[in-house]
Amino acid sequence: MNRVVYRKDMVDCVLCLDPPCSKACPCMDPGSILRSVWFDNEKAAKLQMREDCSSCPALCEKACMKSVPIKKVMEKVKRVTVSDVDISDEKLLESDICGIKIENPFLLSSSVVGSTYEMCARAFDEGWAGVAFKTLSLMDIHEASPRFSAIKGDTGSIIGFKNIEQLSDHTLEENLDIFRRLKENYPNKFLLASIMGRDEEEWEYLSRKVTEAGADAIELNFSCPNMVEDGTGSDVGQSPRVVELFTKAARRGTNLPILSKLTPNVGIMSPAAEASVRGGADGIAAINTIKSLIEIEPGSGKVAVGGFSGNSVRPIAMRFISELSQNKALEGKHISAMGGIETWKDALAFILLGAKSIQITTAVMQYGYRIIDDLKKGLLIFMKERGVTMDDIVGGMVKKVVDVEEVERDIVVYPKFLREKCIGCGRCVISCMDGGHQAISFTPDRKPLMDPKKCVGCHLCILVCPEEAIVSSGKVIRIKE
Repeated sequence: MNRVVYRKDMVDCVLCLDPPCSKACPCMDPGSILRSVWFDNEKAAKLQMREDCSSCPALCEKACMKSVPIKKVMEKVKRVTVSDVDISDEKLLESDICGIKIENPFLLSSSVVGSTYEMCARAFDEGWAGVAFKTLSLMDIHEASPRFSAIKGDTGSIIGFKNIEQLSDHTLEENLDIFRRLKENYPNKFLLASIMGRDEEEWEYLSRKVTEAGADAIELNFSCPNMVEDGTGSDVGQSPRVVELFTKAARRGTNLPILSKLTPNVGIMSPAAEASVRGGADGIAAINTIKSLIEIEPGSGKVAVGGFSGNSVRPIAMRFISELSQNKALEGKHISAMGGIETWKDALAFILLGAKSIQITTAVMQYGYRIIDDLKKGLLIFMKERGVTMDDIVGGMVKKVVDVEEVERDIVVYPKFLREKCIGCGRCVISCMDGGHQAISFTPDRKPLMDPKKCVGCHLCILVCPEEAIVSSGKVIRIKE
């Protein structure tokens, strides 16, 4: 069971602040349970249930602002199977960044979500292991308004986020003071200082200043796509020669671990990654946002080039992390991954591809710091049920990433039609006829009928079925030579 099982029941849930459903329930916290379900964490939801809901008067539903069938969701959660594991002990989640221990792999990435003392302090109190503070520079930063727009999915949630946000608009000294306060009050939290210079002198100077202010490590921003000044941000990340030059400059200013945050606006990332290591970097952070067009001034007719992030960029980010993990020249170097991560399953995918730390922004902007609860619980349950450690799972899938020519091409895996779930809408017929291989037809009683002689096992029908009434049969048919 996963989030799609609850999709129709949860579609109206808005994941309220201080949810009325929780205030109304005398025995449980429905708001927290619903949030766990939303974030693909139904096992954590099951562990939070303490009472049988069968005779419950559903006071939570009466208090709901959107008439979500909470009791129905709870009944589904009851059927979830989960081991009796202790999720209060989080020691298993410990990881490290270049040898420096972090309590869990989850950091706020360098952005507005980590741009003031108060924000970082709240995030730390919620359970985040650290923050890549919003990028420090010596530039005079002026932001546009508005500067965000988005692509939304059928539930109203953001699946693609667009922005032209730049760097911190606080002075360098203001930010350094924040660093000192954070390290004084949260000595065990990881402070990753993101910096950006315009020349070697500035990179070295900024590196030295954040080191003196108590940063644990430094992230070199070679990747922001929104910079007004030429020769900064992603302009740097696209030139391995300049990446190496500026990394060497930053290295002269510090003895702290250095991560180079690289741009995805390249065909391959390895040349810049290898250049940064030659310059003295101890690891790579990737990916930053992808250059795209943004309708930033509604009604004006103007569009701007900015950054694209969110759920929809995750496969692109995973491709780059996979590339870095397989690069022998980067062996032993830390990989900090980001890009479309929202749930613990998203994070696990990057860990399996070689990342030892995970950075998140867009999901936090949409749902808040509270998502850390399900990120930690979901990953912890996964690890405890399997008896594995972080060292066991980091990079566990790297060797299974194959080139496209290695994909099996002489078999067909047929779809399986679940007649009891089919409502006879015909979406599978339409897609197969107009976008597939004309293998599905409609019977007089509005049921799909597949012709195995025409079906090539592409599984388009599975993807478009709104009722999830088509699944993979798992049956492999080998094509005769």
